Amino acid sequence: MYQLNEFNSREQLDIELANEIATILSAAIERKGTASIAVSGGSTPKGLFKILSLKAIDWSKVFITLADERWVDFDSDASNTRLVFDNLLQNNAKQATFFHLKQKGELTQTVLGDLNIAAKKSLLPLDVLILGMGEDGHTASLFPCSEQIEEGLSTSNKQSLMSVMPTTAPHERISFTFSALAKSENIFLHLCSDAKKSVLNKALGNDDKFEMPIRAFLQNKKINTKVFWAA
Repeated sequence: MYQLNEFNSREQLDIELANEIATILSAAIERKGTASIAVSGGSTPKGLFKILSLKAIDWSKVFITLADERWVDFDSDASNTRLVFDNLLQNNAKQATFFHLKQKGELTQTVLGDLNIAAKKSLLPLDVLILGMGEDGHTASLFPCSEQIEEGLSTSNKQSLMSVMPTTAPHERISFTFSALAKSENIFLHLCSDAKKSVLNKALGNDDKFEMPIRAFLQNKKINTKVFWAA
């Protein structure tokens, strides 16, 4: 299910969420020697990334990746990898290891297969997952409009990563599957603006995950999704 945490400002949200994430990552390192976190792109997490990058944890033992990525070059304005390098892999967090979803060339089945093996070896299950949500209720690149949505939301899908071609958004994508993301130890949904609050309320009002894929996290009784929202 979900827990809704509301904040008076985005700055307060970023501080509180960064503190909680840092505590979780440090505990994971203490417990098993490494920690892993998957973040989402867009403008919403920039402030969080900058605060998190200053946290005094052993970043050399942290693996960072994205919940999904557009299959675009690093220097593209659409690259979330670039966003992470510019805002999170700074300051203390420069010591972290980044797991690249976007590779050179085309997103072939061979590339996808190699990435699946590598992700399972070094990342999964994730200690921290930070999700975002689109106006259509998509999360990661699990788009309701895509032909791959049933595969992406299948609980029996043994693949951790998949290719997605949305029809309502540009670029081919690579995305973690729901089955992989759902195994994360700590799941956060990071939202800002009244518009996103309206989308959230719509998502909470029904359980059709194919209409709004974020419902697969919010409406699942076995998943504890912590929603962090500020106007």
